[in-house]
Amino acid sequence: MDNQEKQPSHSKLIMDGLNGRCPRCGEGKLFDGFLAIKPQCDHCDLDYGFADSGDGPAVFVMFAVGFLMIALVLWSEVSWSPPLWLHVVVWAPLTVVLSLAALRAFKGALIALQYRHRAAEGVIDRSGDE
Repeated sequence: MDNQEKQPSHSKLIMDGLNGRCPRCGEGKLFDGFLAIKPQCDHCDLDYGFADSGDGPAVFVMFAVGFLMIALVLWSEVSWSPPLWLHVVVWAPLTVVLSLAALRAFKGALIALQYRHRAAEGVIDRSGDE
């Protein structure tokens, strides 16, 4: 990134990431398919080689969706005491759908933040070991 290039605000950057858009221009698509990252932006030609979100999105999704689902299951159990089969029929599919929907959004947001903060793999300087 050039020093002359204007940085987008954090809120715009995160919204672009949540919507699966390029972190630099906000126009091009970030994903090729459901979770696969494209090689580069089709609008501004930004190379997405830096994009490596790893397991970060999955961890955030597990915490967020897990907390929400447990709260809803406990609330419904205390309020209505439905049979166990009804819990399984309602909450299992809802958990899967919410997790898959949130995974793409969280991955896009984390990649956008990687771009903004120029996050890269750490390198150990071994020049003084000689």
